[in-house]
Amino acid sequence: MNDIKLTWLGHATTLIEGPNGETLLIDPWLSGNPSCPEAWHNIDRFAGLDVLLLSHGHFDHTGDAVDIARAHKPTVVAIFELCHWMEQQGVDTVSGMNKGGTQHVAGVDITLTTAHHSSAVIDADGNLIYTGDPCGFVLRFGNGRTIYLAGDTALFGDMALIRELYQPDVAVLPIGDHFTMGPREAAKAVELIGAKTILPVHYGTFPLLTGTPEALRKLIPGNVTVLEPQPGETVSA
Repeated sequence: MNDIKLTWLGHATTLIEGPNGETLLIDPWLSGNPSCPEAWHNIDRFAGLDVLLLSHGHFDHTGDAVDIARAHKPTVVAIFELCHWMEQQGVDTVSGMNKGGTQHVAGVDITLTTAHHSSAVIDADGNLIYTGDPCGFVLRFGNGRTIYLAGDTALFGDMALIRELYQPDVAVLPIGDHFTMGPREAAKAVELIGAKTILPVHYGTFPLLTGTPEALRKLIPGNVTVLEPQPGETVSA
């Protein structure tokens, strides 16, 4: 089968199952996430996870990353500095990289891309710790299906290069506004990227995040599918 299964767990946390059964988790924030179903707060659900992807260091993207990585030993893929921070927390399965590079993990080619945002974790004393640049990912599966995970980002013109180089089938895009793109900017991103299936994320968690899938849908061509699963629901793409 060519289908990729996407389970949105609220905010930006997304579980991906590839066509050969490989499992990847992006930006895990579960127990403190008001939009994540309680049934998913138990990290034992991620036993057997192959890859843990971290786009940047903010708490709403790494909240459960250390616990999942320690417990289940997935390969942690992120920019070098964030992987170094994970190692300092006792995680020994990291595979750091940098933007523009590609590595093959669990049957998937993973390319690190640019994102326009910021990245830091906050330590127990309230200090900000730099964790490298924020990033996105391109995932290319063994059957050729490709996902672009934009991460937290503003709109940027070089999204057109992602279309030219990788021709993504699916794009996972933030739409909430305030901290990332809103629907207006995300609609332009859809045009630049060229993917025909969009999974909006990073919306609805807090009152500040006002963007909605419906607002995005009104701004893009009708031949582009905007998925709108409920948190915890699995959809195929």
